[in-house]
Amino acid sequence: MKQIVLGSSSPYRRSLLSKILPQFETCAPEIDETPRPGEEPAALAARLAEAKAKAVAAHYPKALIIASDQVAVVNGRVQGKPGDHARAVAQLKACSGNQVTFLTALCLYDGNSDQMDTLVEPFQVYFRELSPQEIERYLTRETPYDCAGSFKSEGLGIALFERMEGDDPNTLIGLPLIKLAQLLRNRGIQIP
Repeated sequence: MKQIVLGSSSPYRRSLLSKILPQFETCAPEIDETPRPGEEPAALAARLAEAKAKAVAAHYPKALIIASDQVAVVNGRVQGKPGDHARAVAQLKACSGNQVTFLTALCLYDGNSDQMDTLVEPFQVYFRELSPQEIERYLTRETPYDCAGSFKSEGLGIALFERMEGDDPNTLIGLPLIKLAQLLRNRGIQIP
């Protein structure tokens, strides 16, 4: 069996991947995630996923590497990970009553063949109108400062939505498992 490495330090992505793969390693990639001037959101997500895969390949040159990156887009503006309370409040205010598009890039890099497959999977979330008190209560309970868009849909964040649209709910959490399973099968990995 090929060595498989998840290029991520995210406990959410690790948990998702364990649903379809019983055995893999993890390696946290160190990359610069600064957007380039004029870079479109989908291009940004794809570039960062590929950069993560290449960074991990430096440590695991013959492995099959899975890397992912996600950007949230509200009213045409990219919302990254807030990092702190004030930014999370601002992001959730921007999301309130709006459609948010999550673009999750997935990259599968095969170190043996130097072949890279990259795709970007969209997922739409429609937020209900949120009061300042609801935003504060939510952030106090869940502290989603390491999540694009300032919420965790796999937790209490689901209560912030009116509805969701997309092919794979795992995409919203950060790893499109349906597409990943297809890419892995194309590389000879049996799932299930």
